[in-house]
Amino acid sequence: MTQRQQTAYPKLEAHFTYAILSTRYHPTENERQWAASISQPIARLGFLVQLKLVQRLGYFLSPSEAPSPIIEHIRKVADIHVKPTSKQWANYQRSGTRQRHITQIRQHHGIRRFTQHEHDWLRQIAETAAFTKEAVTDIVNVMLEELVHHRFELPGLSVLERQAQQSRHQVNDQLYTGITIKLNTAAKKQLDQLLSTQASSGTYSDWQRLKREPKKPTNKAIRSYLHHVKWLRALETQMPTLSLPTAKYRQFMLEARALDAKEMRDLRPNKRYALAVILIRSQHGQALDDVAELFIKLIRGLERQAQDNLQSYILQQQAQTNELIGTLRDMLLEMDTPGSAAERLKRLDDRAGPDKEALVAKCDEHLAYSGNNYYPFLLRPYRTKRSLLFNCLSILTLRSTSSDKTTERLIRCLLSLRDVRQEHIDKRYVLDAFDGIKGSKWLSTAWQKLVLGPPKREDDFITFHRKYLELCILLHIKQELASVDLYVVNSEQYKDYREGLVDDATYARELPRYAQQVELPLEKPGELIQHLKSKLERLAQRVDERFPENTYAQIKEGRISLKRLSTQRPGAAIQRVDDAISQQLEPTSIVDILVDSERWLNLSDLFYPLSGQQSKVDDPARRFVTTLFCYGCNLGPTQTARSIKGISPKQVAWLNLKQVTDVRLDKAIANVINAYNQFDLPRFWGSGQHASVDGTKWELYEQNLMSEYHIRYGGYGGIGYYHVSDTYIALYSHFLSCGAYEGNYLIDGLLKNQSEIQPEFLHGDTQSQSYPVFGLSYLLGIQLMPRIRNIHDLNLFRPDKTCRYEHIDQLFSGSIDFALIEQLLPDMLKIILSIKLGRMPASSLLRRLGTYSRKNKLYFAFRELGKVVRTLFLLNYIDNVDLRQVIQSETNKSEEFNGFIKWLFFGGDGVIAQNIRHEQSKIVKYNHLVANMVVLYNTERMTRILKQLMEDGTEITADIIAGLSPYRTAHINRFGDYILDMSRQALRPDYRIEVLTKPKDHE
Repeated sequence: MTQRQQTAYPKLEAHFTYAILSTRYHPTENERQWAASISQPIARLGFLVQLKLVQRLGYFLSPSEAPSPIIEHIRKVADIHVKPTSKQWANYQRSGTRQRHITQIRQHHGIRRFTQHEHDWLRQIAETAAFTKEAVTDIVNVMLEELVHHRFELPGLSVLERQAQQSRHQVNDQLYTGITIKLNTAAKKQLDQLLSTQASSGTYSDWQRLKREPKKPTNKAIRSYLHHVKWLRALETQMPTLSLPTAKYRQFMLEARALDAKEMRDLRPNKRYALAVILIRSQHGQALDDVAELFIKLIRGLERQAQDNLQSYILQQQAQTNELIGTLRDMLLEMDTPGSAAERLKRLDDRAGPDKEALVAKCDEHLAYSGNNYYPFLLRPYRTKRSLLFNCLSILTLRSTSSDKTTERLIRCLLSLRDVRQEHIDKRYVLDAFDGIKGSKWLSTAWQKLVLGPPKREDDFITFHRKYLELCILLHIKQELASVDLYVVNSEQYKDYREGLVDDATYARELPRYAQQVELPLEKPGELIQHLKSKLERLAQRVDERFPENTYAQIKEGRISLKRLSTQRPGAAIQRVDDAISQQLEPTSIVDILVDSERWLNLSDLFYPLSGQQSKVDDPARRFVTTLFCYGCNLGPTQTARSIKGISPKQVAWLNLKQVTDVRLDKAIANVINAYNQFDLPRFWGSGQHASVDGTKWELYEQNLMSEYHIRYGGYGGIGYYHVSDTYIALYSHFLSCGAYEGNYLIDGLLKNQSEIQPEFLHGDTQSQSYPVFGLSYLLGIQLMPRIRNIHDLNLFRPDKTCRYEHIDQLFSGSIDFALIEQLLPDMLKIILSIKLGRMPASSLLRRLGTYSRKNKLYFAFRELGKVVRTLFLLNYIDNVDLRQVIQSETNKSEEFNGFIKWLFFGGDGVIAQNIRHEQSKIVKYNHLVANMVVLYNTERMTRILKQLMEDGTEITADIIAGLSPYRTAHINRFGDYILDMSRQALRPDYRIEVLTKPKDHE
């Protein structure tokens, strides 16, 4: 199963250029002198060949197995005139001379021979690695790292593979047994019933019921799903607690989710029970996340409906408002009319009319809804959602992440009102929750007017409006969940973020190393503050001095205005070359492109059974390409089987279910990126140091929780969020719900990107402009440079209150609290290290930092740091027109990529038909992989055509190549019958191209 190219096991190059031979296999003068003492030419050549090969590979290779280019290069350099025959090499191999040479080389380089005695040591290394890593290739790589570190001669790859597989199997069995022995007889019986169709109410077993996903959040569907969650909770309480490494937990969960009831019954008991427990735990955690998400969506729906009703009310009451304003105007004019006070008062009384109370009531009504106060309009839609909201809260166990337990008391108060039906309630219902109510920060003035009844005495309240009280608490809980001031016990997405924080020992150990990596004085907060302050002072002063000469920026009425950059059209030379490429690109189909890419990269090797066993699929490359075409182009298994002969819909779907995961798709995407990075062409398009992010809406059916109406994009669906390199290749993809804030996932893609292209500069849209995003990016060593569309509405901040500027002073508003940053920097860095070490994703932190909360001190600290960093960026943005052009160019590439992937996703009217969320995410990554493979194919063909054009006399310069793009589709046939010819010969990729001038320098 394990292929050499998937591991770090050293291997020889497939092709040998002079540069490779001269840098890797060239004997030095000392080495040639060392070999000169060997009199026989064949033996001397054999000695040098083995010496250079072991230096490169870490293990000895027989000279007869060495590629001829290496032997010829060493022979010429060593001035050996005899060309050895196969018989001479065989004699050298059998002789004791070769063994003496090997012993000499080992002694000279300090290479330790790997013997049988080292097997026990290596087995311990493998077993330790197997506890935290699941893939055999990853375990092999850990073993290789230790062998190299201790200077052992590397054993054969098959030896390492066998040991890795044995250790993995042994560790997994230990983990299975550790879970199973915690199960009592009743729990085992319950698990057995899950796998029985007779125990369920229908033809499907409860094992299938366990994997249920929430449907469209209608009242009926929500009630049904909440009932399912209660069943899950009852099941989960019988299961033992788990303490598995993250990699093992995820792998076991994926394996269990892919198995049906029959396949589970066929497993060994230990494994069967362990996988069942893990899936129950996982599904229960996911279900709690779903309930929390449903709760938040229900509250948001109430708020949207109330806000819409408020706007409708304001429009309907416009006539009454005009009447009140007219009455006020008349009364003001009467006050200026000559006459005594009594006469003026009489005239005012006449103007008010006989029914003054009605007029006052109209004024009170208008004031009640002023300031966008939509709270009174929550009552009507709340009636139909009340029971659902209470059901959600009864399922969730909510705990505070801070020492303030007010919200927990409010939740208990709210649940105690579930069966109360009175419109108004007295103080005894809320005594515990309302300790010190007048000073309660969670109860705003607007809510107090609705919740609190009239006082009986000056210091007491008689009644509370029950429904307004419930609504007030519900909205407060929603806010606390969104800001992560509350967490859901046993959930996954809404779990306590503090569980992922590094401990003090890890912090002390990792901080110096990380500070050196990002080149910031993080160990001494005072030095970092001084660094930031002086940098801001110098840059602001420089921009101020240069501002009169800045023809692209001006200040109008105290606000900055930037001149719009002109869009550059391709020059005539670029257009001619582009047309020539289009004409010479041979028509092809998508399946042919996928086949060629598979032949180049062997991506099918990455997809094997989730159990880690040897794949029993016949012709795995063909099956992989078929599955990739099916889901990446959205044809679906049935239509794919119609288009590609010789395969059934079940076979297509089976590979996707049993062998494909998000993680493996990400690895395949990284492999394509690394192959693409070997070409010369991408270096003319970008340096690889920049990346841009953008989202595009994918159509979904409404029958799932992920689907949501998006105001900005319009319609129902989810968001595909992509990180695109300045070299045009997409580095990472996410699939988000429309309700998710895209800026929260801005950094995740860079941190999870496994490819050789590692950008330092990140460009985004307006959702990338928040202070916490800037602050977090800075500490992570990422230079955030988003596209700014509303710069006139953004504020700059002074490094000090006393700082004043001659030309740009009007742009500054307030100063920065550097003392707060310095005080909380250690807490901020704990989170940064937790993210870097993979303990928590950046998106979960940004979700906490992106929502205002008085309890969240880190929010204020990251906000102040973000003010510094964003002010530095905005000053550069105003001063440097070239920077704005770079940002514009890079963000345009993201938009072009969005159109490119949509073109490739042509099946099923572009609608993702899957209603299961993890399958939706996989489809987006399938499509991402297909897009990258097409970009790889186009780049390879463009390289050949450009070289041919140059040979034919066409002048090709770096500027011309820089104006080209690999997003080409005119030569691709998307429709018709597809012939999957796995025997077709794919030309070997030609990576190199030489042009008249060097590539342009990039930031």
